[in-house]
Amino acid sequence: MKARGLVWLGTRTRNFDDTVRFFGDTLCLRTVHEEPDFAVFRLPNGDKVEVFGPGDEEHEHFDKGPVAGFLVDDVREACADLEAAGIAFIGVPFTRPTTADHGPTSEDPTATSTRSPRQRNQARRKES
Repeated sequence: MKARGLVWLGTRTRNFDDTVRFFGDTLCLRTVHEEPDFAVFRLPNGDKVEVFGPGDEEHEHFDKGPVAGFLVDDVREACADLEAAGIAFIGVPFTRPTTADHGPTSEDPTATSTRSPRQRNQARRKES
């Protein structure tokens, strides 16, 4: 397996405001979405950083540090290689064709949703 890029980074933090300022003001990343306890930044190459605050309950498993999504040529092969190296996955890895929301790469193996936590919760309520 060879990682061709880092296409997504997500982090959950108790210091939401400071972290948002760090990505926006210090690193000069462009804010593309912001709501309470959720902010999305875009890097110049289209890669995405998402910051989740303490009120975000969907990413409580991000408790040990940032979670990264890497671009690979073959997701199945990459998963097999990672599992052989002792890596365990949270959920089922999958691919999805990249949209404008996920940058200019051909496939984004890390994107689980293009909606914010609030939008996902609203959609779940409508489905119930």
